[in-house]
Amino acid sequence: GQLHGAIYQGGGALVGRSGGHGVRGLPAEAGGLLEALAQGERLDHTQWRTLLEARTPALAAEAAQRAAAVRDRIYGKRVFIRGLIEFTNYCKNDCYYCGIRHGNRATSRYRLTEDEILACCRAGYALGFRTFVLQGGEDPYFTDARLVRLVSAIKREFPSCALTLSVGERPQESYAALRAAGADRYLLRHETANAAHYRRLHPENQRLEDRMACLRALKALGYQTGAGFMVGSPGQTLDCLADDLVFLTAFRPEMVGIGPFLPHHQTPFAGEPAGSVEMTLYLLSLVRLALPAVLLPATTALGTAAGDGRERGVQAGANVVMPNLSPAGVREKYMLYDNKISTGSEAAECLDELRQRMQAIGYTVAVDRGDFAGISEGKV
Repeated sequence: GQLHGAIYQGGGALVGRSGGHGVRGLPAEAGGLLEALAQGERLDHTQWRTLLEARTPALAAEAAQRAAAVRDRIYGKRVFIRGLIEFTNYCKNDCYYCGIRHGNRATSRYRLTEDEILACCRAGYALGFRTFVLQGGEDPYFTDARLVRLVSAIKREFPSCALTLSVGERPQESYAALRAAGADRYLLRHETANAAHYRRLHPENQRLEDRMACLRALKALGYQTGAGFMVGSPGQTLDCLADDLVFLTAFRPEMVGIGPFLPHHQTPFAGEPAGSVEMTLYLLSLVRLALPAVLLPATTALGTAAGDGRERGVQAGANVVMPNLSPAGVREKYMLYDNKISTGSEAAECLDELRQRMQAIGYTVAVDRGDFAGISEGKV
């Protein structure tokens, strides 16, 4: 993790070299780049790196203010809720950062039945959820036939609801069958757009080109597609993050999931430091400015890393939160990282508290599907 520290270097030499000042006393170069971003210009790798290197509390505050204004213009002061159903923690992959990796023999494994999953959806629907997210490890038990049946059953009972899948890398035919069965959206974090860094995070049988091919296939099939990455994962440098931002602005996903890396004690990265909440918030703002209509969650990891993480995420430009609808008995088994919140305001039963927390910062929790406002994007 010696490269890890690169993420935390806030201002530094670059800010000192910047000469005159641009926006509101910010370094001229960084202020100018924020302005360019807000005007819809696409930044290159060097410009993104400059913006990341120049991060100071003042620059981050400016970015957050601009990002929130863009989000409010497109979506209003509305935060969309997604009901998360973690339906299997079996996984054939061995990602070095993940608590449910295949190699973690200490994890108690479970799969929810179709009836249990539908019961989660019914409870969620009654609470006001109109999007369900089926998330799980890459579990070979869930063949195309089983998943198609599950998707069909959910869409048959809840035709007005959006269904998001997050079940990892599958063949294009599989994605096509699930789309035909009614799946609307698909989350597949790219994790890092830098090939060397991808190898640092995964065994050699998991390849960045495969991940990227899956993302392209999902988009081509008409899914609202989500990519994303961890902030502060071992080996991540500012160049890696610049690669991520270049990729996101070229690929233009409808959703981007960003949260701090949080270590799990039963993984090879057990002793690595957690990612920075401040850098995560700054990146949320930059992604909002680069992709104005993006659906951007204030993630569970952000809420785990900081008690007010999700509120701060919304203030930085996020507009989605994903409370957990999984049965209480399995929540502590879907432990992707240590101390993952699965009670309190994370649980769907505490939706009232979530509403109050959002109202306290001037936002309402919306009761609708919360689709991507893609039509607006060209006009921003």
